[in-house]
This record gives sequence, C-alpha cells and structure tokens, in this order.
Amino acid sequence: MLLVEKVTKTFTSGSRSLTVLDNINFSVEGGETISIVGPSGSGKTTLLGLCAGLDIPSEGIITLAGVKLNSLSEDDRAYLRNQEVGFIFQNFQLLPTLTALENVSVPLELRGDRNVITQAKDLLHRVGLGDRMDHYPSQLSGGEQQRVSLARAFITKPSILFADEPTGNLDEETADKVTRLIFELNEEQGTTLVLVTHNLELASHTQRILMLKGGKLVKDTTSQLAS
Repeated sequence: MLLVEKVTKTFTSGSRSLTVLDNINFSVEGGETISIVGPSGSGKTTLLGLCAGLDIPSEGIITLAGVKLNSLSEDDRAYLRNQEVGFIFQNFQLLPTLTALENVSVPLELRGDRNVITQAKDLLHRVGLGDRMDHYPSQLSGGEQQRVSLARAFITKPSILFADEPTGNLDEETADKVTRLIFELNEEQGTTLVLVTHNLELASHTQRILMLKGGKLVKDTTSQLAS
C-alpha cells in the first residue's frame, strides 16, 4: 500500500539548506497499522505529508496504492488522494460555515456520489453524534469536532488513512474515546493506518512503531500491545 525508498527531503532558503529527512526506507502492507514517533523536529509531519503526496521528496521514491507519486502532477496527486486517502488532523480542519452533517458529506459530494446524506448520517450516529448533526463546529467541543473529522475521513472508505497527532488537542478521557473510535472504524473498514504521534501509549495500539530521530529512521519495531 505504501513504499518509501531512499527518501530525503531538503529545504533550501537562500544559500542555506536543511535536511529534514535523510534516506528513509520502509513499507506498509494493506490493512497494516503503523505509528511514526520521535521528538519535535524529527521530521514526522514532513514524512507524513510526503507519504500522502502533499509534497514530493528531494530524493527517493514514494509509491502509494501502486502509483509512484514522484511522476504525478500536483492535480494528479490530488485526484489520487481523493480516491484513496483519508486524513485526520490535530486541529480538526472542519469548515466553520458548514454543519457537522455537511462537513462529513463534503468528500463524497466532491466525488459526485449518491446517497451522501444517508451515509453521512450513518457515520455520525456511529461516532455518537446523531444528536449533533445540525451543529456548527463552534457549537461543538474539541472531542466532538474530532469525531466529526473521523466520520469525514472514513466516509470515502479510504484505502489508507493518515492521522497527524489526532489526540494532540484533547484531554486524556476524550483522547481515549477518539483513539478507540479510530481503531474500531479502521478495523471495520480494513483501512491501512499511518499515525504520527508523540504519544507512545497511542502508538502502542498500532502493529508497528517507526522511530525518527534527527531526520533518520532509527528503529522499526513490532508493537508489544497491538492485538
């Protein structure tokens, strides 16, 4: 599902350059769950963006769902994301002028799918927000907003889901609920999950943990707690 080969990412500003990722190699099988962990500045979010085709590497090749991202135009990468990828972000990224139901419906409406509202309602019920569908993001708590974003991410039945610090803005109790929902929905749909987090307890729920340090992949281990 995901193949990262000799990937390096360097940012240049004037005469200065900064290598954020250095010769990264790993693969993720379909249906597998992995976490990418490491200290701040280790390159976690940059790597996630490259894997999702939001940016392209300076060197190396990334293959997503059998397609080499390097050879695609920005529009083609966007189309591939729309067909194959789901996202969950730390800051939710809901559209403030749309209700919870409308936010969840957007990805399918962009595809021109039918029965969009029915599917969106079903997923909002699934995440425990059946009575909050007509509320706007400003009327929802952080945990409720993140559950809306979960429903939005899973409504397209993505082949792979990228989650960037999905519990980073939540208190411990709410984070536990959101974590449980992520892995329940992921298992129900058989989605491949790539999770960036600084939370090792959250990372322990995935099958593998990749550790970055100073832009290098220093460890790739099987999680002891994942079932």
